[in-house]
Amino acid sequence: MPGALASIPQGARVLVIDAESRDGTAEIARAAGAEVAVRPWPGFVAARRDALGRVRTPWTLMLDADERLGDELCAAIVAAHPAESVCGYRLGRATYFCGRPISGAGWGNERLLRLFRTNRARLEARPAAGGDADLHERWTCDGEIGDLAGTLHHDSYPTIASYREKFARYTSIEARGMRSSAPTVVRAYALVPLRFGWLLLRRGGWRDGWRGWFVSFYSALYPAVAAAKALRR
Repeated sequence: MPGALASIPQGARVLVIDAESRDGTAEIARAAGAEVAVRPWPGFVAARRDALGRVRTPWTLMLDADERLGDELCAAIVAAHPAESVCGYRLGRATYFCGRPISGAGWGNERLLRLFRTNRARLEARPAAGGDADLHERWTCDGEIGDLAGTLHHDSYPTIASYREKFARYTSIEARGMRSSAPTVVRAYALVPLRFGWLLLRRGGWRDGWRGWFVSFYSALYPAVAAAKALRR
């Protein structure tokens, strides 16, 4: 959280939504001059929609607590002068795993709509394993979308343990929004080697060394684990 707050352009109004955390997030945010709203966690999509409904500025920049703006991106946001036809901007995001950004395995070259006109944005859940789980949401808006230079740094997996914890939590959430059967689970596991090879070779996971092998394997395994958990519900 401190890194995210420190990276925001000076003078910007900041709203932090805190899900009744006990790690001092609300206090840190208030000390940094942010407006803080504390509420129970309703799910990823509902939380972000609630946050958008509280915004009173024409434009919204959405950041997660484990993200921060690079200097070049921060400067590009300040310098942007959009035409009326532009409803938002995509930001290039680099996701880190064990201290290094991952360029392959489907994680590289990620561009996300995160800066948009407040009254023209919509949020949709896009679960990676299918179904209707409240997860992996994406912002959309009607109108022209531009691209800004620079990098949005996403440091969500500092250790293998943190990755595995999120893997377990997210596949459980995915499972709650899925219907599964024994044949579905068998097919999902049968596809794991093919998905692993595709992510490792065609999507360039091999370029990231052991990190790329790890991410490629667990990304390939993800839909099968979610399907198996859905079957056990």
